[in-house]
Amino acid sequence: MKAAIIHAPHDLRIEDAAVPPIGDWDVRVRVRAGGICGSDLHYYHHGGFGTVRLQEPMILGHEVAGEVEAVGAAVTRVRVGDRVAVNPSQACGTCRFCQEGRANQCLDMRFYGSAMPTPHVQGGFREVLVCTEAQAVPVPAGFDLQRAAFAEPLSVCLHAARQAGPLLRSRVLVTGAGPIGLLCAMVARHAGAAEVVVTDIADAPLALARRIGADHALNTRTAPDALAPFSAEKGKFDVAFEASGNGAALAGALGAVRPGATVVQVGLGAGETTLPMNVLVAKEISLRGTFRFHEEFGWAVDAITSGAIDPTPLLTEVVPLDQAVRAFDLASDRSRAVKVQLAF
Repeated sequence: MKAAIIHAPHDLRIEDAAVPPIGDWDVRVRVRAGGICGSDLHYYHHGGFGTVRLQEPMILGHEVAGEVEAVGAAVTRVRVGDRVAVNPSQACGTCRFCQEGRANQCLDMRFYGSAMPTPHVQGGFREVLVCTEAQAVPVPAGFDLQRAAFAEPLSVCLHAARQAGPLLRSRVLVTGAGPIGLLCAMVARHAGAAEVVVTDIADAPLALARRIGADHALNTRTAPDALAPFSAEKGKFDVAFEASGNGAALAGALGAVRPGATVVQVGLGAGETTLPMNVLVAKEISLRGTFRFHEEFGWAVDAITSGAIDPTPLLTEVVPLDQAVRAFDLASDRSRAVKVQLAF
């Protein structure tokens, strides 16, 4: 089969790879759609992120959907011909965090397209993928697999929303209008937020934020004081999702939320950032992290297939696998793209 394999920064190759054997509890999926994520771009441009670095060639990708072409002898959940969204997360189920119900913190996580362990966990940007039965989540017959491939990033945002708590009638700020930030805005609106405000430093994603229903979309580069009206009298927002990973955006969010608010840090930056501790303390703000997801993947599939949340406005272009380098370059250009997918 063909796969998109990263060897070093800007050294992405379409190469032959072996199809793994299928076990009794496994499912072989013919991948049809795969979304390029921010972490994929970090591997593409920098060979990793933080302390995580490529030690060997690795197949990229973890936002994938496809069609079942074979099942193991013990599989009962899916059948040949079914369409599925593939959960890239495979927790061990036995470590103390899995036993505590925090499988997203698993000590032996196998997450597609990750260089954290060595040997690396090979990703989903390949023509054929073998996964466990539990990872293959069915979608309705004939359902659009490009839409189904949004299940993974939506799962991240649903987990972030759980960290925030109830959003009904709340005023919500989202800083960073990349795919995750925009999906957070969609989740907040779906959860009943009374007002959703999105900030970014680029006009193109902000225009999309308006189209998907943000009440205000503010460019904090061209208008550095854009949040000032929301920061008066100790702040107006009940919840903020910081999705950019930028320290200045976090500082702006802390200034704009009201006392007692919750700020959920969703985005990861290139390095550490300074925390405005005095503001955090004086306003009694709850600052919470959010990391991956677990049961939210099934919820995301349900939300997408039911039409409760439609992520397709975020899809900029679908590019054939053999043009993966062009796809990654396009996905890196925020003036032209939000979400780029590969077609297999």
